[in-house]
Amino acid sequence: MRVSVIDPAAYTPPYDRALCAALAHAGAQVELLTAPFAHGEVPLADGFAVREDFYRRAPRGRGRRAARLLAHVPDMLRASRRHADVVHFQWLAVQQLDQGLVRAFRRPRLLTAHDVLPREAMPGQRAAQRRLYDQMDAVIVHSEHGRGRLVGDLGVDRSRVHVIPHGVLRPAGDGSLPPELHDAEGPVALCFGLLRPYKGIDVLLEAWRGITGAELWIVGAPRMDTAPLRSAAPPGVRFVERYVSEGEAAALFRRADLAVLPYREIDQSGVLFTALGFGVPLVLTAVGGFPEIAQEGAAALVPPGDAHALRATLADLVAAPERRAALAAAAARLARERFAWPAIARAHLELYGRLLGAHS
Repeated sequence: MRVSVIDPAAYTPPYDRALCAALAHAGAQVELLTAPFAHGEVPLADGFAVREDFYRRAPRGRGRRAARLLAHVPDMLRASRRHADVVHFQWLAVQQLDQGLVRAFRRPRLLTAHDVLPREAMPGQRAAQRRLYDQMDAVIVHSEHGRGRLVGDLGVDRSRVHVIPHGVLRPAGDGSLPPELHDAEGPVALCFGLLRPYKGIDVLLEAWRGITGAELWIVGAPRMDTAPLRSAAPPGVRFVERYVSEGEAAALFRRADLAVLPYREIDQSGVLFTALGFGVPLVLTAVGGFPEIAQEGAAALVPPGDAHALRATLADLVAAPERRAALAAAAARLARERFAWPAIARAHLELYGRLLGAHS
């Protein structure tokens, strides 16, 4: 089976690379169509091909966004002419154009709804995303919560919505911790990923007040004004406000005693599955698909926006290594079993096969 995985993004997430490798290892011929230099700093796994077909001529610096928008239509049409049995889209972000462009791909089409609807959306983007789902033969979500939103809230036909879990992620490399964090002692709680308003970092900082004998690390490139966060940070908090390499990310998760995701909203998170991949205990808010992870025993769950409940949970886990160990054991079990890539690849290939049979 020939599969095109398409992600015209500025940075292809580790999820795409892991999915393509798993599909290839399961016997598919896989081609990842993406943007130049979008696939990270480490070599891609053997077994699948990469074509940097999107935005090759877009300049860097000023004018880049406009140039990429102009290139999007011819780039998508060129991708539609690639030879494949199944086309699997990831992160289509120009929804107003893509809802029409995907019709040029005249074979089974799938879209993974990493976000059911765009957050921080521009005018018309959410309505276009809903229409984009109508152009797909199947939509994949990573949780029952995601399926509920697509079917119940957006009215997508239940028969076209399929739950396939997000696989565990492990950043490659044997890097060391960022130099800003080398001298830490005692337990460490890690909040990792792009810094955005919906991630509830302000709530986390309020919750950290009064917690002693541990450190909170907030690591990621900012996509918001972080000056108010820094001014509100209590003692014991350290920021690394930049992109970190995959080696540094791996070192961070190896060092962390807890991973904290205090989000106000989410469907599912790659950061969560990175923590699972390293067997790190989790503290999650009860949003999106997070409760489904807590039900498996790998996470403590608190209400979103509740700094008091978050403080109590963090203080308890900082002081209770045996409870952290129980959460870590459950995380490692999930990583080995439910969220292992071979099973996820089989689920994808079975779905591809059913769609091909329906099109024949």
